[in-house]
Amino acid sequence: MPIRVAIVEDDAEIRKMTASLLNFYPDIECVGAFGDAEGFEENLPSLRPDVVLMDIGLPGRSGIECVRDCRKKNTGVEFVMFTDHTDTKEVFEALAAGASGYVLKGGTPERLAEDIREVQAGGSPMSRQISRMVAASFQRMEPKHPHLEKLSPQEWEVLHGLDKGWSYKEIAAQRYVSEHTVRTQVRSIYEKLQVHTRTEALNLLHGR
Repeated sequence: MPIRVAIVEDDAEIRKMTASLLNFYPDIECVGAFGDAEGFEENLPSLRPDVVLMDIGLPGRSGIECVRDCRKKNTGVEFVMFTDHTDTKEVFEALAAGASGYVLKGGTPERLAEDIREVQAGGSPMSRQISRMVAASFQRMEPKHPHLEKLSPQEWEVLHGLDKGWSYKEIAAQRYVSEHTVRTQVRSIYEKLQVHTRTEALNLLHGR
């Protein structure tokens, strides 16, 4: 069965051209193309796409907001941001919202087709520029205390959620896990950091 792809792009020419290019590949089928997030979400149940190419700068709600809302509904769709936005903040917001990939416009049709196949196979395609940006950002996030090095990637996500002031319920929703899992991970964080409260953990995170 071909990979069912939907496109959300406000530029009509890019939207039409991308759909035509994708339909050239026998293993990919463009099942819908929309100029805004609202139109896409309205038709999402009937489209049943496997992968969605989502622009960020849309009229009305942004592509990032759309991805976040669809992820909360647990639609099972894979989202790839397909945009010309290279702002670091937007990149991380898109990935935190639930995007599985971040691809810049302007690449070859073959590369875009490969990115779609990759995300459908469970991968996370990213343009080279975006990959370097993400890697550089993580390299700058060096732990300020030796105990922080003991945390797992999942515990880091929970700790950063606590740092944003989120409740356990909000952290669980963002990470698609139960509140019980979050509580268990928080206890593990406290034990590894040798602290007893959220405030003590965040003081350690910020070097206070």
